[in-house]
Formats: sequence, C-alpha cells, structure tokens
Amino acid sequence: MAQLAAQVGAQLASTKNLQPTQQWLTAFMNTQKFTTPLPALTQTASFRLLSSDITTSLSADAPQCLPPDTQNVEIKERRLQGPVVLQLLGIEDMSKSRWEQIEAIEALERGEGTKGREIIRVTNSEEADDSGVDVNKGGGPHKLLLQDARGTRIFGIEFQEVRGVGLGMSIGCKLVLKNAIVARGVILMDPANTTNLGGKIDAWHKAWKENRKAELKAAIEASERNTR
Repeated sequence: MAQLAAQVGAQLASTKNLQPTQQWLTAFMNTQKFTTPLPALTQTASFRLLSSDITTSLSADAPQCLPPDTQNVEIKERRLQGPVVLQLLGIEDMSKSRWEQIEAIEALERGEGTKGREIIRVTNSEEADDSGVDVNKGGGPHKLLLQDARGTRIFGIEFQEVRGVGLGMSIGCKLVLKNAIVARGVILMDPANTTNLGGKIDAWHKAWKENRKAELKAAIEASERNTR
C-alpha cells in the first residue's frame, strides 16, 4: 500500500501540481481498496484535495508556497517561479458598482449565466465550462483574495483576462501560479501564469455569498448616510 500511495502522490504532483502531506495521503489510502486502479485512485484523491482546505491537506514546503516576504509592498517587482497552489477566499469584480455586484451574486444563486448580453439558465453540464457558455466572466478585471498551504494570504489581480476567473468561481477552488509577477505585494495574473484547477469548499462558499452581500449592502447604506 505504501508503494501505491507513493505512486498516487507522484501522479498528483506531476499532473495537478498537488503535493499532499504524508498524513493526508495515508488517511486517504486507508479508505481505498488495494485493488483500485491507479488512475481511479488518483482521480478520487484529486477530487478530495480540490474540496479540501490546503492548509491542512497540502505540503507547506517552501517551493509550493509563497516566499515569506511576498506581501512586502516595498518590493517593487519580483517573479514568483512556482508552481504555487493557492485557494480562493474571496473575489471582487472591480468594474462593477456595489449594487451590480449584489445583482451578479443573486443571478448566480438563481442559476443564471450570460451568453453575450443574453441571460440564460445554466445547467450542470454548462457549469462544467464545456458548452461555450461563459458563466464565470463578465466585467473584470477581478481582484482575488488567495491563500497558500501555510495560510499566507495575498491579493491577485487580473492583469489580463484569465479563463475561469470571475464571480461564478467557487470559494475554495484551487489555482496554480507559475512564473507570475508580484508587484508591490499583489500578484499580476494572466493566462500564461494562472491555471484554475477547480474545486469548492461548500461551507466557505455559502458563508462568503451571505457575508459578501451583507458587506456590500452595509457599504451602500453607509455611503447613502454620508451623502445626506
């Protein structure tokens, strides 16, 4: 079983850049049958990792995490070699007003996406991002709050439009960054350096939607009071 666990770990690292801790991998393998084929084991492990909190499931070794001084705003520019796996804690569409952001969140809650200027109902198959219906985009650039396996948090901004980045993203989804520029403590994201692996942490996603709407509404009310 130890040899099979090592093979699963190697497959996750080579195909997804996911490097689980030995503790997580051992616990996972203990729930699996020894006769399960390696591809099936790897797929199941990948799904569970993408649904996990990486601060407890992934290795916090230096190459897979943000350098300690990444957030230092005194550093004008540096290159983040990576690959670094980060999980999404929050997202904001910088092109939308607060009311527009609330409306966008509520539209997604109703299962509505967009195709051009047309509002459509989104099915499960379309949410898989294989139908050509872009349920995640609209507006932008987007500002993301990200976290690495050590728990270090950092903001990322779309320097160029990135596929799969938008208000339709699930909180807790995982992104891999390679060779990205960090300017004044902010990651500049573009299609060449950012890959969305997917995933979701249901409890985090639900809490974020509820809290985000409340924060936006509170900010609107405060602004209205200040203008009276």
